[in-house]
Amino acid sequence: MTARISRPAKTAMQSGKAKTDRWLLEFTPEHPTQIDPLMGWSGSDETLTQVKLWFASRDEAIAYAARHGIAAEVEEPQDAKRRSMSYSDNFKSNRIGSWTH
Repeated sequence: MTARISRPAKTAMQSGKAKTDRWLLEFTPEHPTQIDPLMGWSGSDETLTQVKLWFASRDEAIAYAARHGIAAEVEEPQDAKRRSMSYSDNFKSNRIGSWTH
């Protein structure tokens, strides 16, 4: 039973950085999913893949995994580089490129 500890990036539906400061511990599947011959749905008999544990810090998640004997891999987050730009920058006279409709 292995787990992955990571800090998820913001979703495409988020414009802010809310809910991106928590760390997630989720279990990795040990067996591939199987296709049901009757319905064609994919499924597995592993219920641990449905468990997601949220922690306030990276150290808390690592301590929880160590305390319960869970082998965990830590993925460091890659923060996006943000470019600050205001709405008025769209109308500057020294703007690179033409601005027409």
